Amino acid sequence: MKTDLLHYNLPEELIATRPAEPRDSARLLVVRLRSDAIEHRHVRDLPDLLRPGDCLIFNNTAVLPARFLAVRADTGAQIEGLFVEIHDDGQWRVMLRSNGRLRAGLVVTLLDRNEQRSSHRISLIERIESDWIVRVESGLPAEQVLGEIGLTPLPPYIRRARHGESVPDDLDRRWYQTIYAEDSARGSIAAPTAGLHFTPELLHRLVQCGIERLELTLHVGPGTFKPVTAASLEEHAMHEERFEVPAHVLRRVRDLRGRGGRAIAVGTTSARALESIGAGEVDVPDHDDSIIRGTRLMIFPPFQFRWINGLLTNFHLPRSTLLALVAAMVGMDRLHAIYREAIERKYRFYSYGDAMLILP
Repeated sequence: MKTDLLHYNLPEELIATRPAEPRDSARLLVVRLRSDAIEHRHVRDLPDLLRPGDCLIFNNTAVLPARFLAVRADTGAQIEGLFVEIHDDGQWRVMLRSNGRLRAGLVVTLLDRNEQRSSHRISLIERIESDWIVRVESGLPAEQVLGEIGLTPLPPYIRRARHGESVPDDLDRRWYQTIYAEDSARGSIAAPTAGLHFTPELLHRLVQCGIERLELTLHVGPGTFKPVTAASLEEHAMHEERFEVPAHVLRRVRDLRGRGGRAIAVGTTSARALESIGAGEVDVPDHDDSIIRGTRLMIFPPFQFRWINGLLTNFHLPRSTLLALVAAMVGMDRLHAIYREAIERKYRFYSYGDAMLILP
């Protein structure tokens, strides 16, 4: 599939720089796969759009304060970094951006959230592709260090679209986290953004209306929003993300689909975790373990969805694997028609933006 098919032009003023308040007041473009009609609603209308017996599958991962600032110990030059993952030996994999040339052996002092030098230092060990392997000199756990000095890993396009507007990181830390994120599932460096629209009141109303809620975990990595630079999607090197899906969730979705029900993924990350699992992996009735592994699955047309038949999702970046996943569900021509409609009606785009609901 040619990557150019995923291109569209978006006016910069439609990039949302902060979420709707309250969260469920965000606009919702509703697409029904059996009809050409488009409805314009709000996320708070979900209980009216879903049916008793439908299920929503949420990604309960929690976002780490993974962005950090630092200075070189030798020159004092500033560095911006993003924590990517922790290795078994305690070393970090990070992305670093600096005006100067970085080299193995360089020592870097991390800045605290007030941009003052902290007591934490890292040493650059080895470069792997565009990332660095680093060692934290104190040996403290990554979550503890990032909890002290880390900033919200807000996508760069939001910070650029703010044009210098100062927004306290405490606000972004609250905004860029779902209300149902599990502390025990802290490991993402980007939010599962479709879930940002939910409020406690909306979740309660959904339960009252007979909408089942299921949860899985996929830790969102930096490649999620990385544009595809290859000429075709088949040539794109898909990033790996770790996920955990309880077997009872798979059995429940399988049984629901078997009865003709609607299993709706909240976000492309939930969809990707489920669709990474083979259809026969939960056939043992008393199997209660979780399926835990990494996935490099890229979903693009044509694709046969095995587990889900509906999707709640935000509006995605051009030339992205997320946009390709949506195209796999609605078709390429209809995808472009939907996005044209959203742009004409001035929907808000990307992580803090509005949403669309795809129903079978």
